[in-house]
Amino acid sequence: MSGSGSEAPQPSDAAELRLQEAEQDWAAAKAFYDNLASKRPRPPKPQHAITVAVSSRALFDLVEERRIFEEQGVEKYVEYQQDNENVTLKPGPAFYFVKALEHVNARLLELYPDDEERFDIVLMTNNHAQVGVRLINSINHYGLTIERFCMTGGKSPIGYLTAYLTNLYLSADSEKVQEAIEAGIASATMFTANKDVAYSDTQLRVAFDGDAVLFSDESEQIVKEKGLDTFFEHEQLNENKPLAQGPLKGFLEDLGKLQKKFYAKNERLNCPIRTFLVTARSAASSGARVLKTLRSWGLEVDEALFLAGAPKGPILVKIRPHIFFDDQMFHIEGAQKLGTIAAHVPYGIAQKYHKSA
Repeated sequence: MSGSGSEAPQPSDAAELRLQEAEQDWAAAKAFYDNLASKRPRPPKPQHAITVAVSSRALFDLVEERRIFEEQGVEKYVEYQQDNENVTLKPGPAFYFVKALEHVNARLLELYPDDEERFDIVLMTNNHAQVGVRLINSINHYGLTIERFCMTGGKSPIGYLTAYLTNLYLSADSEKVQEAIEAGIASATMFTANKDVAYSDTQLRVAFDGDAVLFSDESEQIVKEKGLDTFFEHEQLNENKPLAQGPLKGFLEDLGKLQKKFYAKNERLNCPIRTFLVTARSAASSGARVLKTLRSWGLEVDEALFLAGAPKGPILVKIRPHIFFDDQMFHIEGAQKLGTIAAHVPYGIAQKYHKSA
């Protein structure tokens, strides 16, 4: 080696150095935290956690506060929030989903007290810090374990999602969700149900649409552009060719990993996570490719419902999921009407047809 002095680190070396520094920081934080007496579980490392970022308007009902912001401006909005910081906010569309995530965490900590592979909920909001007190008071009132906040003071929080290693982002702002989807982050816009429904306190129940949610929209494109008969022919010809993955495939995979932790402790029949595929596909005509795709990924769903074009709302009433992901707004609206909390995934060809409509 010629020349004097040390060489500049190569890109891979720099990345490895940053990783080592991050590990040292976490080790120091853990040592400090472990010396403190607390009954609250320590937040897991982002590298090990399944991070679910939730906006304040998804977690809580902020309809009135939003009206003040839009009609009177940010200063009046902040003033209102400060004047009412001891008034507990009502639950929003993601509230019971978050509660269910925390129940899963509690069960995991019972079985694996030293393991960090569990949910980490982050409040990701463009609210100003002055509003934080009311959010904290409301979180504490309901006994939620949300330790990480990201409050960006009017700026978009999307850039922080990558830094937090976010696995799923839920917001009431469709534009921010679209931005996150385009950045490759699993995301959905939350919609409140039009009826009050009792949700399970002991089992997280998550329902997914198939095409353009778990899977890519390649087959849906054929339906929209060439019709059902061509679609059925295409699916049968390609039955053994796995579909490409969609934006929520990773989150189903995360749920599956946690389910297997319960199965390993002989808790399959008492597992606090249950997953559902609720698809407009027909079973005989186009269902095999879906099931074989999941198999090729090493993934399972607990229940698969092929509705052959029938409305999804009545089936979802029976399932009572904490959240239902779909890419088409007419399915979202139908679910809402019958009391299901729905989350719109703005991905694929259905968005083109929705905008033109």
